Amino acid sequence: MARAIRITAGEVAVRAELNDSKTAGLIWDALPIEAKAETWGDEIYFAIGVNAAAESPRDTVDPGDLGYWPPGHAFCIFFGPTPMSQGSEIRPASPVNVVGRVAGDARAFKKVRAGTRVRIERREP
Repeated sequence: MARAIRITAGEVAVRAELNDSKTAGLIWDALPIEAKAETWGDEIYFAIGVNAAAESPRDTVDPGDLGYWPPGHAFCIFFGPTPMSQGSEIRPASPVNVVGRVAGDARAFKKVRAGTRVRIERREP
């Protein structure tokens, strides 16, 4: 089952898809979600009120990956290196559950500043 979503942050709006993981299912069930963005290097994250355990957590991710960070109960959008990265890798603060991917170029989120309202909502596939 495709779980198509739209992520809007200020002037930036992208299409994305959640995967079939248990964590992604919990996020899907909680939609729509609105929060204030925090930034950490080329990552946006925000608490979403979903409580999920580690599920095949990854130390590094790819540009455009969407993650869930268990320690902060946070949704993460990765589009480039973070302060923890070595070289060009993308390294979260600690391992994340990858829950989906942005369709297209996630670097659009580079325009988003801390404090910007972010909304994640379902969309028709």
